[in-house]
Amino acid sequence: MPLEAGLLQILACPACHGALEEGSEELRCTAEGCRLVYPIRDGIPVLLVDEARRAD
Repeated sequence: MPLEAGLLQILACPACHGALEEGSEELRCTAEGCRLVYPIRDGIPVLLVDEARRAD
């Protein structure tokens, strides 16, 4: 389920404040040193560092 238009423009990675890009049921931080992946559950981004995983 795609996020609402414009939402990605105001969201940022809580760990490094980098930009996020939408993937399949997840948001990925695009900052080179961070690369955390946050889940989207029931259409709601879970932007908690404890819930994130490192990108492969």
